[in-house]
Parts: sequence; C-alpha cells; structure tokens
Amino acid sequence: MYLCDNMDFLDIIMSRRSIRKYRQNKVPEGHIKKILEAAMNAPSRKNERPWHFVLIDKREILDAIPSFHPNSKMLFEAPMAILVAGDLNITRDIFITIDCSAATENILLAAHALGLGACWLGVYPDEERVNGIRKILNLPDNIFPVSLISIGYPDEGRSQVNRFEENRIHYNKW
Repeated sequence: MYLCDNMDFLDIIMSRRSIRKYRQNKVPEGHIKKILEAAMNAPSRKNERPWHFVLIDKREILDAIPSFHPNSKMLFEAPMAILVAGDLNITRDIFITIDCSAATENILLAAHALGLGACWLGVYPDEERVNGIRKILNLPDNIFPVSLISIGYPDEGRSQVNRFEENRIHYNKW
C-alpha cells in the first residue's frame, strides 16, 4: 500500500536525510500547504495541538539568523524556513517541546515525500537562539520557539545509509 505518489512510507522514513545545500527555486505554495497539513496532523498530548508556524522567506531574515544561530548557515542558500513554536497559553509544560518536535518530524517527512530537502535546526533550549528568534520574528511573549527547519529543493545528493543498530535494542529489560 502506498501513501504517497512515488515512495512508500517506510522508504520515506529510511531515505530522509538532512539537506544543507539548496537551489534557489521557490517552494510552491501547494507544497507548503501540504507540509503544514502534515505538521498539524502530528500527535500531541491531550490533542492540545499547541503549535504555531512562522513561514520565513524574506532574504534579510534568513541571512540574519546565522548571526545568533551558528549551525544555520544553510539559510544563506535556502529559499525558506519554517519556525515551529508552541503557545504557552495552551500548555506550559515539557509537552510543548515534545508536541512541537512531533510536528517538526512530520514537516521533515512531508518535505522529503514532496521531493524537497530540509534540515532541523534546534532553537530550544539554547537561550541565545530562543531570544534571537523571538526578536527577529517579533514573537509575542506566549509564543515559544522550539525548532527551525530550512526547506528547499536539494542541491546535493541524498545518500542512503543503513542506520539500524541491533545492539541498541533491548527486550523486556536492559
């Protein structure tokens, strides 16, 4: 059974890689909508769905983020990024990061299924990154930045690596 046009679901999971080099082609709005639909279908505690998404495609914002987020230099090439943030008015506990991380993973998988590349850039718990994102995107106090994802058409190969490690599996006890 195929869930996607070109790949089966397990192939999507197994072949997804972090992409750090992008072509400048704009990501179609239809793809962005599908990616966000996938994000909003992530599981969340008590179905609270505390997430908000900020779409970033202004070059001056993308180019400024690496000044406070040193691992985000791929934003110089990426045509866009998506911030995943949680609403502290909905939930204030650790589950906000877990719920937003589930949405982030769905973004990565949906982007890959659509032929796009993406890279998860951690924001939380680094205070400098959290504060930098809050400031540059003018986030309200109740919106808590969790992760940033660069997205675009890959300008690098995707090598498939077998990452399965039998020695990390334990049955019933350690």
